[in-house]
Amino acid sequence: MAVKNEQIEKNLVKLTFEVSAEDFDKAINQVYKKNVKKFNVPGYRKGKAPRKIIEKYYTEAVFYDEAINSVLPQAYDEALKESGVESVARPEIDVEEIKKGEPVVFTALVTTKPEVKLGDYKGIEVEKIDHTVTDEDVDKDIEATQKKNARLITVDDRAIENGDIAVIDFEGFVDDVAFEGGKGEDYELEIGSGTFIPGFEDQLIGVNAEDDVEVNVVFPDEYYEEVAGKEARFEVHVSKVQAYDTSVWNDEYVKQNTDYESQEDMENSIRNDLESTAQSDATSNWEYDLIQEVLNGSEFQIEESDKDLYVDQMMSEYESYAAAANMELDDYLSTYLGTTEAQLREFFRTTAEFRVKMTLVFHEIAQQEGITVSDQEYEDRLNELAKQYNYENTDDIVSLYSEEMIREEIVQEKVISLIEENAVQPE
Repeated sequence: MAVKNEQIEKNLVKLTFEVSAEDFDKAINQVYKKNVKKFNVPGYRKGKAPRKIIEKYYTEAVFYDEAINSVLPQAYDEALKESGVESVARPEIDVEEIKKGEPVVFTALVTTKPEVKLGDYKGIEVEKIDHTVTDEDVDKDIEATQKKNARLITVDDRAIENGDIAVIDFEGFVDDVAFEGGKGEDYELEIGSGTFIPGFEDQLIGVNAEDDVEVNVVFPDEYYEEVAGKEARFEVHVSKVQAYDTSVWNDEYVKQNTDYESQEDMENSIRNDLESTAQSDATSNWEYDLIQEVLNGSEFQIEESDKDLYVDQMMSEYESYAAAANMELDDYLSTYLGTTEAQLREFFRTTAEFRVKMTLVFHEIAQQEGITVSDQEYEDRLNELAKQYNYENTDDIVSLYSEEMIREEIVQEKVISLIEENAVQPE
């Protein structure tokens, strides 16, 4: 493979490499065989149209995207080996040129390893702080489970209490002018849930069904611009008050309405889950503090372009997830993460420096300690990922993650284990 190596910045290299026309055609043919049953072409039974006919009907590029995903990881890995470039992050790869019967040309912006002066990474002293699960923690989760599985009953002999469901009609005003989004009907508001503007729910405690009440609040500064930080008045009508009925909560009810066999089984399971989560959180926090100590003790310089590339790399992963789910990125993020592309980019930006530093330092530690990944470890991880994502074979995983990425992840896990094994607990 002919690879062109061009230095863009101090730690940024542009590689230009290609996949032969023959290899790309083989990949297209495999994609065709895999997807032929999905195509309807006039004059042919569904799934029986020849490849050339499908390409003519749907354009030649119909199989390109999936074929590129198939050949790219291996081609990129070979380009790295041939060029001798040491990558420390996922590259930004573009298709430079693609024409039928000619090699497919790719470019990759690769972040290379800057000079890193390691500090101590063995004998790091960080206290592991465990959280003790209390009876109060367990009772809180039991109460949430009861609410989730209890029926709601209408309350007409008392006023609203904390934990009740108030069914309300409301309209909000700022400077006596109704504002957009400030009106609702038959809204079921759980008092004490913190769902509404701070102070709103508290002012409904003590109110009876069929009462009208005025609620006065101040919008937090992080609300949208039209109302942020402003005083607001809400005219509220309480049409109904409901409460969770837990009076029938016994072993038989628990067995019929939950995944538990009895109240005792539920309490034990909840306690075990909370303790497991607490232990996991304690380990994660301790691990993060250890890594931070190692990073703080090392000396190196990272560029803004390194951070930008990290953000782009992380976003490209979610683009792959969206493509695998046959969804547009915005729809995927909204459905599965409840966020937008801009918000996700901003989140990755806040973690970029830490992640880039960790990648660089761990790469250096791995070199000094001779940490590598065997072919068996790599194959085992491929199988794990295939199972995790419900793929029939590992070829689909390789189309999402390059071999370099997978091996790098395993190396990082080994480095973290090394740091943890050599850590010291304060006396």
